[in-house]
Amino acid sequence: MSLRFYDTATAQIRDFVPLKKGEVSLYYCGATVQGKPHVGHIRSAIVFDQLTRWLQFRGFRVTTVRNVTDIDDKILAKAADSVGAEPSADVVPDEPWWALAYRFEQEFAKAYDTLGVQRPTYEPRATGHIPEMHALISRLIDAGHAYPALDNSGDVYFDVRSWDKYGSLTRQNIDDMQAAPDAGPRGKRDPRDFALWKGHKDGEPETAAWDSPWGKGRPGWHLECSAMVTKYLGPQFDIHGGGLDLRFPHHENEMAQSQAAGDGFANFWMHNGMVTFEGEKMSKSIGNTVSPSEMLAEASPRVVRYYLGQAHYRSVLDYRPTSLQEAAAAVERIDGFIDKARAKVYSTGDHGFVLDTRSMPAAFAEAMDDDLNVPQALAVLHDTVRSGNTALAAGRTDDVRDALHAVLTMTMALGLDAVQQPARTEGPEHNALDALIQDQLQQRLDARAAKDWARADAIRDSLAAAGIAVEDTPDGARWSLAQG
Repeated sequence: MSLRFYDTATAQIRDFVPLKKGEVSLYYCGATVQGKPHVGHIRSAIVFDQLTRWLQFRGFRVTTVRNVTDIDDKILAKAADSVGAEPSADVVPDEPWWALAYRFEQEFAKAYDTLGVQRPTYEPRATGHIPEMHALISRLIDAGHAYPALDNSGDVYFDVRSWDKYGSLTRQNIDDMQAAPDAGPRGKRDPRDFALWKGHKDGEPETAAWDSPWGKGRPGWHLECSAMVTKYLGPQFDIHGGGLDLRFPHHENEMAQSQAAGDGFANFWMHNGMVTFEGEKMSKSIGNTVSPSEMLAEASPRVVRYYLGQAHYRSVLDYRPTSLQEAAAAVERIDGFIDKARAKVYSTGDHGFVLDTRSMPAAFAEAMDDDLNVPQALAVLHDTVRSGNTALAAGRTDDVRDALHAVLTMTMALGLDAVQQPARTEGPEHNALDALIQDQLQQRLDARAAKDWARADAIRDSLAAAGIAVEDTPDGARWSLAQG
């Protein structure tokens, strides 16, 4: 099966053929760093990390760009609110806007790294690309698709009625659209026209304004992405991604301004679905939100990544109080097999796992090729775990090895290995702990031999209370740190 992805612009699943043989150019929208990451940000990052990894597994050289919006109305408002404020976990009193943006940018980076999201090839900040934005605005004005504000405010607007394809990404009629809320209507020809450049206003920090041919000011949100993606990926590239909530107005406006300037822009548009809470949209106002940090306080990064990446990327992912428990059980089944299979296989002289994509089950590859069907791919993974456990019970070492290598290959393709925290297997601390536990296990073995079941159970319970899991196998008792 060839690679096939759903293209939002055409509302069809299409065969994916990159613009340049053997290479893929991917841009997906990063964060506006006004606050800590929410679960929607992280789900989107994991989705496009899965896509990147799969393209790499398929042999493509992938250039990935994820932007950082570090200048924005909301960032300026948050900084203004910090003046004279009391310090808290999220508030630094009298914090400049650029310091606030950088602080939260680091929070996003920490969350991405914790959950195994690969760093992009390039991660440009909006404030570092002002000249490129000026150049794009000038091209649009020269082409008759943009104009300086009629009220001489220093704003520059995109003329939506000058571009007859406006609304095509979301299949809307201009007359049915709401007014663009990013600037007042006084300087606009049409209330739906959106800001490319925002003139500096009284009360705004001088540091948040740059000189331009139209007066001091700062870029509009939509303009930033168009300028940055074309700098790093060129006027036409393979895939533009982001959350479904960005389709309109952000991506609609990106596509319009870029194509109106003469750029081919994205060949595919891919959008991930939202995260809900028991069927309802998450909202701070009704108190049904759950943050990545809250998830990570409840479960390991490996479990959180599994949960956030388990649904089909275009579907809604619904969070319930038991969601992480269910994900943990699934991860424990996978990891339990990996641990037992490694102990069985590598004790026979096998020197370890070397990635070979031929170990990957064909059904897994077919699922991933078919619009990144992760749920079906996970079904193949769990089927392989079950067959591997059957082979373990029957003592079929060759079959165990094949299943183990298949499982390790699939977990790598999904990025689950990137957040795995392996237990220490060497060093003085581990050796000391192992010596103490082995003594306890020998005492337990002696108690069982003497049919002193109460003593044997007491030793096992004591180890469990200390966070040590004991598993009885045909080759003897094995211990590991209990999964948190």
